[in-house]
Amino acid sequence: MMMRWARSKRWAGGWCCVLSWVILSQAAAGEDWPQWRGVGRDATIDDPSLVRQLPGGQVPLRWSVPVGPGYSGPTIRDGAVFLTDRQGEAPQVRERVLCFDAATGKLIWQHSDPVGYKIGYEASGPRAAVTVHGSKAIAVGGMGRLNCLDARTGDVIWSRDLEQDYQIRMPNWGITAAPLVFEDLVIQVTGGRDGACVVAFDLASGKQRWKALDEKAGYSAPIMIRQGDQDVVVCWTGESVSGLDPRSGETFWSIEMKPRNMPIGVPTPVVSGDRLFVSSFYDGSMLIKLDLDAPKATKLWHRIGQDEKNTDALHAMISGPIIKGDAIYGADSYGEFRCLDLKTGDRIWEDRSVVPINRWATVHTIRNGDDEIMLNDQGELLFATLSRDGIEIRSRSQLIAPTLQQLRRRGGVVWSHPAIANGMIYARNDKELVCASLEVKP
Repeated sequence: MMMRWARSKRWAGGWCCVLSWVILSQAAAGEDWPQWRGVGRDATIDDPSLVRQLPGGQVPLRWSVPVGPGYSGPTIRDGAVFLTDRQGEAPQVRERVLCFDAATGKLIWQHSDPVGYKIGYEASGPRAAVTVHGSKAIAVGGMGRLNCLDARTGDVIWSRDLEQDYQIRMPNWGITAAPLVFEDLVIQVTGGRDGACVVAFDLASGKQRWKALDEKAGYSAPIMIRQGDQDVVVCWTGESVSGLDPRSGETFWSIEMKPRNMPIGVPTPVVSGDRLFVSSFYDGSMLIKLDLDAPKATKLWHRIGQDEKNTDALHAMISGPIIKGDAIYGADSYGEFRCLDLKTGDRIWEDRSVVPINRWATVHTIRNGDDEIMLNDQGELLFATLSRDGIEIRSRSQLIAPTLQQLRRRGGVVWSHPAIANGMIYARNDKELVCASLEVKP
């Protein structure tokens, strides 16, 4: 059944317009990208309709719209694209949540809040992707403003100031973990004091339902897994990898991962079968074995190099590793793309052609069937296939230009994760949000 909503909304500058939003049928819902790293938070799609070769030069864009600085990647739900950005200069800085028509790029609504940044790279804006669940859009800002908005209109359903409510031990680069919705809860990494590193809020009202872990926050987003008959939320904080009961906050299991320098675990934990993998810029990689019959876990190995240049296994910064078969693939601290043996962490091969070698070099990888779609920090889109025998790059083209707001050297970067939904790829830098078709033309 198709439903059509219409809403009048007054924009900044006094303009007022009426836009229609078509809600897609249930059959197409699985093709959306409604939260950080997609439906399962695993940066995985299965769309055989996508092209296998890119055109040379610039990928043709369906549309492009101007936006402000921000690290957050786009999310897509029911024909709309959601994004956050920063507007203005201190002391009159605002964080915005934006909603665009996915087909045309037209602005549907925007919501903004004043913010006083006290974090590094503040000029680069908010960090976390918007989570869209049903008719609600949940967004968290760099300083911890948590908003639950009506996804159709942008109206505020409830709002929390996490910095004020929980006296956050603010991470150097602010709050970055995207909100996770489980049943009637919003689970958020807050970094709060007095056992409030992770807090669950009532989805309808915003009231606290539970808090957990007396630890410093990291930057990694929580994920949901299943162990036996139990749902488990996995949180990689600044001090541990822990499995919690998502309904109560009870700790089922916890494996210590203390930082030797500073908490800097950024990539989302990745899971394959009974293996869970995390990788940090300073603190190397850890592989955990999950008990599939009960909520228990044990550490299999943890490998750390001498420093950020002399690394062992994988020291990932922003790039998200993947597990594929019996191997781990990911970009190391300076962008060296590596294949590791899953069982031991030993390096099988290294490739330096995916992204230019630089400190914090980044490549985001989305799996599509047995192939990989990559966006590197120069805005290049790569179609590739990874195996223990090496990397086959079938084609590479420019999708979006790097910008200087987040890193004012080496010509700028594109550090935000792209999204693929309904045959389209969406990506942003600090000046624009773009959309391009990846579907095979009839």
